[in-house]
Amino acid sequence: MKPLVSILIPAYNAEEWIGYTLQSAIAQTWPRKEIIVVDDGSTDRTAELARRFASRQVVVVPKQNEGLAVTENHAFRLCQGDYIQWLDADDLLMPDKIERQLAVLRDGASKRILLASTWAPFYYRPHPSRFLRNSLCQDLSPVEWLLRKMGENLHMGNATWLVSRELTEAAGPWDERLQYDQDGEYFARVLLASEGTRFVPETGMFYRLSPPNRISYIGHSDLKKDSLLLSLKLHIQYLRAAEESDRVRKACVTYLQNWLWAFYPERRDIVAELQTLATQLQGRLKPPDFGWKYACARAMFGRKVARWAQTSFSDLKCACSRQFDKAMYKLEARRQGGTLSVDAR
Repeated sequence: MKPLVSILIPAYNAEEWIGYTLQSAIAQTWPRKEIIVVDDGSTDRTAELARRFASRQVVVVPKQNEGLAVTENHAFRLCQGDYIQWLDADDLLMPDKIERQLAVLRDGASKRILLASTWAPFYYRPHPSRFLRNSLCQDLSPVEWLLRKMGENLHMGNATWLVSRELTEAAGPWDERLQYDQDGEYFARVLLASEGTRFVPETGMFYRLSPPNRISYIGHSDLKKDSLLLSLKLHIQYLRAAEESDRVRKACVTYLQNWLWAFYPERRDIVAELQTLATQLQGRLKPPDFGWKYACARAMFGRKVARWAQTSFSDLKCACSRQFDKAMYKLEARRQGGTLSVDAR
């Protein structure tokens, strides 16, 4: 019998997107699947809209608001699948994503192989987007994958992976202390519990670039900055436990340097802690380079105004791109009778 795949969707105030996400889950060409939506105490119509898709394959479970990691753990406890497909409530899967990933496994293949794919960023229209290609898009050992992620400032979305139940249980639950980078820390453990990745090209997931209130946006939240600090330290701890070498220490220092901007200079306590950690790794962090525009604004108006202007300008550019894509999406939807295509190949 073919393995059962559990598609697990944690949802919080996702009424704008949950229908599209569920459509992409239901449309999976892999026949044996269960889809579990856990509504994390949404205050909008997320649960109502999700229940419209309820069936033998789709279950909607309500709970009080406790955060992403708690919701992910709750969803896993409810599922029965031999393989787990994590899926955020605003992202989309290619229709053949699960089928193509499972197709690369031969009979008797180890359940500790971590099936990988790639992702494409989009705002409203998935079809113009293209899958990203980087050095993670190949079969890699766990240590090599993390070295490239941390040393080259790369990442993969949650839904790029397909994880066996055995591997999921070996990695342990999502860390419920974290309010930011929950997925990065979690999949670092999944990777290190695995025998390596098996990359499947030409399929994957679409990662929605949501507005600045998304969970992956740090902004000025001290709670998220404290969480990010913990995640950074855990990444380094995990990688050094797997391999203690010059190349690992170098990648870890680069990793800290790449994230220093999130704390500098407002959180001087964290900046000092990161500098101490870099010294222990036989490296040193440099003040982040925010570019000449920031330098000019700082000279004229001061540091706080310059950082505010820099952040606001970045948000404005994203907002303009998002609004343009939304307008094109509505125009195309009218022409196509409201259908949504997720085929970017």
